[in-house]
Amino acid sequence: MTGISAVTAMTIRGLTVQLGRAPVLHGIDADIPAGGLTALVGPNGSGKSTLLGSFTGAAARRTGQVLIGDDDVLRMRPRERARRIGVLPQEADLAPELTAAELVELGLTATRRRRWAQDAGRETRATVDRALHRAGALPLAERMVHTLSGGERQRVLLARALVADPEILVLDEPTNHLDLAHQFDVLDLATSGDHTVIAALHSLDLALQYARHVIVLRDGRVAAAGRPDQVLSERLAREVFRVDGRVVAGRPDARDHFLVSPLR
Repeated sequence: MTGISAVTAMTIRGLTVQLGRAPVLHGIDADIPAGGLTALVGPNGSGKSTLLGSFTGAAARRTGQVLIGDDDVLRMRPRERARRIGVLPQEADLAPELTAAELVELGLTATRRRRWAQDAGRETRATVDRALHRAGALPLAERMVHTLSGGERQRVLLARALVADPEILVLDEPTNHLDLAHQFDVLDLATSGDHTVIAALHSLDLALQYARHVIVLRDGRVAAAGRPDQVLSERLAREVFRVDGRVVAGRPDARDHFLVSPLR
């Protein structure tokens, strides 16, 4: 496992988010290292999706700072935020009348002014095709969205998140509803580039295998943060997730695993 980069892609300070009258996140402080995958893990209701939503402007009532360099994400114009942060949402409403390529092209509209359509053409299609290729979805370009399987749909949505070449990728439970093989496929593809990736994951095993940094949330607060091999432990599994858990060493040519079982 590599050490944490000295370069920070995102700095979070004093982030508090309210839904209605109730605070969901309480004064979150965290540093997201540049490059590789930072995994957000925690029980249901711990605030993972709310934290990711605050990066993309989805959380309305919030205080604190979310900085990319010296720029506060919470104060960015939507177009600037969309250019710098690509998003693969947990649930996406997909227009069934679109092809996969047309859906990916929509990822460019949020980053360009209205007159961008006047310049659409070969350059735009080449950009879309590059994103589809990076996501392993180029053969799906002309398929109608409603005909895609779950794994195919996630690859196309990943291409949409990549198409504007953002600095940071935000993935909200990208392995949700996918079979085991497609879970690995999506995470392999998402982490294959130079982007900083922030992903909410349910699986501690996937977090251990893929992440270089992990942030554990509990009741809207940071319970632990650091390298997965240092943070993910039997004690953490019991105290935060209420399961038995342990690290099992993989073969010399394979990653370690984090196995869980019911608390006895």
